[in-house]
Amino acid sequence: MKMDRTRILIVDDIPMNIKVLGEALRKEYAVSLATSGSKALEIASAQPQPDLILLDIMMPDMDGYEVCRRLKSDARTHAIPIIFVTAKTAMVDEVRGFDLGAVDYISKPFSIPIVMARVKTHLELKRKSDLLEQLTCTDALTNIANRRRLDESLQQEWNRQRRSAAPLSVIFADIDYFKRFNDHYGHQAGDECLMRVAAIFKDSLARSTDFIARYGGEEFVALLPETETKAAMAMAEKMRAHVEQAAIPHTASEIADHVTLSLGVVTAIPTSDDQPEQLLQQADDALYAAKAGGRNRVVQAPSTP
Repeated sequence: MKMDRTRILIVDDIPMNIKVLGEALRKEYAVSLATSGSKALEIASAQPQPDLILLDIMMPDMDGYEVCRRLKSDARTHAIPIIFVTAKTAMVDEVRGFDLGAVDYISKPFSIPIVMARVKTHLELKRKSDLLEQLTCTDALTNIANRRRLDESLQQEWNRQRRSAAPLSVIFADIDYFKRFNDHYGHQAGDECLMRVAAIFKDSLARSTDFIARYGGEEFVALLPETETKAAMAMAEKMRAHVEQAAIPHTASEIADHVTLSLGVVTAIPTSDDQPEQLLQQADDALYAAKAGGRNRVVQAPSTP
């Protein structure tokens, strides 16, 4: 099975249905199989994720409606298109499926050519949607997430960590004396510096769930889900050290002859009483403290309950 092939997840508790659909789809796609809702959720949230899900409704442990609801409420899986393939053909059933976020509805007994055609159509729509999402949520200069995508991801991770009572850490990073860098070397060199720093940040992040965005100007923000303060501080120090080791010349700096970073770190277990913007502000305050303390350092904000 090639890693770069489009992936389809088939979810049905009847082996014959899985066998027929699987044999037809394997000619063009990489196919994963699940005979229960819980297994479907497990496969959908793991990497590499399916590009589309064919989902039965009537299953014993968890019906397809509940599987769809959970997939659409999870930030990791909400964008995966779902096609219901089911014997429930009443209009009220179709309406319920669409209300939950399904993109299509195929009735059993199904026709393989119809299934193949609809799968192809929705995969093409997803490809175009993903491309548009990338264009609108990616910083054009550094090719990492932009401020808009950061705001969305922060809200999603805040909600997810609140439900699981897990810690969420934020790192706010700023390039020291960047205005002087631009004035001394020119804006083209400044753009190249930002691109190099962004690439270093991407390489520094340890997990696929870690997130980095350009906040604006020479400021960057990293989100680290399920990360305690100690690990977040270690990651921030890693980012700082990697930028320093890159030895990007900066003779206009007052603290070094190369580019350096100041970083602020905060960790909290989200609650319904607080807002994610408060966490971002605390990280920004810690960054300001790093600047005031001499720059080229990491400062930890007091952790919130």
